[in-house]
Amino acid sequence: MNYRHAFHAGNFADVFKHAILARILAYLMRKDAPLRYLDTHAGVGRYDLAGDEAMRTGEWRDGIARVMKAERSPEIAALLAPWLKTLGPGDEEGKPESYTGSPALAQAMLRKQDRLTLCELHPVDIEKLRLAMGRDHRMKTLAIDGYIALNAFVPPAERRGLVFVDPPFEAVDEFDRLGKAFASAYAKWPTGVYALWHPVKDAHIVNDFYRGLAEVCDGKLLRLELAVAAPSPDGRLVANGLAIINPPFMLAQEARVLLPWLGKVLANGPGAGVRIEQGPL
Repeated sequence: MNYRHAFHAGNFADVFKHAILARILAYLMRKDAPLRYLDTHAGVGRYDLAGDEAMRTGEWRDGIARVMKAERSPEIAALLAPWLKTLGPGDEEGKPESYTGSPALAQAMLRKQDRLTLCELHPVDIEKLRLAMGRDHRMKTLAIDGYIALNAFVPPAERRGLVFVDPPFEAVDEFDRLGKAFASAYAKWPTGVYALWHPVKDAHIVNDFYRGLAEVCDGKLLRLELAVAAPSPDGRLVANGLAIINPPFMLAQEARVLLPWLGKVLANGPGAGVRIEQGPL
């Protein structure tokens, strides 16, 4: 309950997860049929990069600001366009007026026939989330534990959609909790798309996590990781990943184009790189 994402908004991990999240949503919207977006750990929805928290750490400078200022080939520009459109233009530093978290990104991209379920347990953040998202008939914001929500709201009435799980990873058993919650949800809704964000600090723990996921989903899994530097002795986050179950067609191919570019733009030293593996792992 102590994690405050406002200090980290727009950093390299946000850039990675939100660029991929936008690609998944863009693919799902190719069909006219409505879809459901479930965000289990929604946060406050939108972040002021000129606010005290973001300015104190300045992590956005090595994240979204670099992307905003980087040269893009036509192919990269096309892949990033749906996400960057939700942010608007950046200033001379590459700082957008505000940074769209996953709820605001989905709200901006999704259509009138789609629905959003946004869950946040922190009592202050849920009120900020409701204020940031405004009135929207497509959306429900709920004060509920994300792992309870993961099982309570699947399968959705639409029978198609995306579950985005982005925990703060404060608990020492977070990987275990995430894996068990996913397994329970997948048993109820095996055809949904799931995107599970995680830090990469201990390779053994992360590899065990993926082996467990692969067993549950029979290898219908895409492993994406981005590191901006070699592992830090002080435990600072320099690498993160997304486990995507039932990945949309073409996502792996798009990742092979987009992630190496992001890796170069966001690199902060030796050890930077990306990992792209498609199941069975």
